[in-house]
Formats: sequence, structure tokens, C-alpha cells
Amino acid sequence: MARKVKKSSYNTIQSGTHIRGKWHDHRYIVKKRLGEGAIGSVYLCSMNGRNVALKISEKNTSITIEVNVLKALQKVQGNKLGPSLYDVDDWVAQDGKTYSYYVMEYIQGMGMHSFIRRYGNQWVGPFLLQLLNDLEALHQAGWVFGDLKLDNVLIDIKPPRVRLVDVGGTTQVGRSIKEYTEFYDRGYWELGSRKAEPSYDLFAVVMIFIHVFYPNRFEKRGDSFALLNRKIAAIPSLKPYRACFYKALKGVYQKSADMREDIIYIMANHPSSSRSIQQKLPFWRRTTPLECISIGMITLSAYGVAWLFT
Repeated sequence: MARKVKKSSYNTIQSGTHIRGKWHDHRYIVKKRLGEGAIGSVYLCSMNGRNVALKISEKNTSITIEVNVLKALQKVQGNKLGPSLYDVDDWVAQDGKTYSYYVMEYIQGMGMHSFIRRYGNQWVGPFLLQLLNDLEALHQAGWVFGDLKLDNVLIDIKPPRVRLVDVGGTTQVGRSIKEYTEFYDRGYWELGSRKAEPSYDLFAVVMIFIHVFYPNRFEKRGDSFALLNRKIAAIPSLKPYRACFYKALKGVYQKSADMREDIIYIMANHPSSSRSIQQKLPFWRRTTPLECISIGMITLSAYGVAWLFT
């Protein structure tokens, strides 16, 4: 019989609770709990009429690590890789315990599965490009997202934009992945190690889009690579990208930029084809102005669909 884990008081903060910072004296009113992770809970709070997300934990060291990750991501110019960081402080609860917390941007987005289901499968390509672009900037900064999964990807609605949330699993390149979810973990599928490197995240990218079309996760059985290949081949919207996905599952890509170039090539030249893209050419040699225009048309048409129905 499994042992029942006793919840800490930071996991059961009631709506209406006032959290007052010990050092900065900023005050937050708890509205509801958004989620619970390995090291703490996240709450939707109000501060001066503005919604923010507050993550609180009794593990001060873990909170500090996540804060440092958010600060590092904000230094990457031109990219918004995670939620904006607003405040870091401690809170002395009514039980006398002191908890550490940080306050970040509340991203009121839609889950990717819900978005694609509502606005159409033509969004697969644009979201792939956005996600890979963000991951490339993250990897260049020396980090791997680690716990990359569907739950940690939200879509800002206007304009539709992929946003990564919950940096708890973000790990410096070269170290061991510190937090993962089995379905997205190549180690679970016996298709690679848990070393923090770009290829680890790229494997998870494929699993995200598999999960979009298979909401009920399936378990590992038999040949993992063959099983995942069959799942991809069975989804018409994923077929054009299956050569890229196969390479990501095998760990062929060493950089997000390489996978992104292949996705662009497919969108420009083979929008409804699953033709192989094993032959690698520099992007500027294989993409003509006309092809670049076609990429833009695909993306703009997808944007138009979303705007029409919002």
C-alpha cells in the first residue's frame, strides 16, 4: 500500500490569504492554486489589481536555483524564454514557518492541444518553428529546459505565440537532467541518456506533438523507436514532419537550429509531403525568396484563422 504523503501548508493556502513579503513588504492576495510541482506550489495572486503567478516552497535552495534560471533567461536579448520575474522574498505564515517564494508573470494562455483542436492542424508547423527558435536561444545561453512537456507549453492568444512556463527542470548544459516526466524522457524510452544537451529537449519536442494528437498517453512496449514511428505515421498532420521527428528521436540533431531549418524546408517545399530531408544543405542555399514568401503565407494564414474566431 502506498504511503500517503502529508501536504505542507504551502500546498494548501486558501483563497483570500494575504501573503506579505518579509523583506520587500509587497502584498499579494491568493485567488487560487494553479498547480503543484516537485518543489513547491504555484498560485494565481492579485497585486494592486494585476494578476501574477507566485511560486512558494519550503525549499529555499531550490527556489533560489529557479530564480537564477529566470534571471539568466531574461538576459537573452531578443527572446522571451520564460515568465518575467517580478519579486523574490520570504513569507512568515500563520503557523510560524518561513517559506520562500518568487513572483512572476501570469501567462493566461491556452494549452497547445486545445488551441490546435480549436483553430486547426495548420498550426503544427508555426508552433514547431516558434518552439525550436526559443530552444535554440535557451541552448545558446547554456541551458536545457529538461522537463519539456505539453503542460509546460502555453499559447498566448493575441498574437498566437508559444510560451514556456515552469523552469523547475531547467538544467545547465552538460549536467544530468534534474527533473523529467517519463512520457517525454528519452531515458524512459531507452532512446538516449539523461544528459542535459540540446538533443534531450528535441526528443521532448517530438513527444509534445505526439501527445497533442494522442491525449491519452500510451506506455512503452517492445521496440520504442518503432512504436513512436507508427504513432507519428498514423497522424496525417504529422506525416510531413516525420523525417525530422525520426532524426530527433534518434538524437541526430545536435542543435535546435538544424531541426528548425529542416522544418522550414518542409513547410516551404513540401507542405503536404513526407519526402525525406536527409540531404543537408545550408539554409541560404536551399531557400529561395519565393520559398520564404510561402513560409510567411502559411504562418499568416494560420494567424488569420485564430484571429477570425477569437
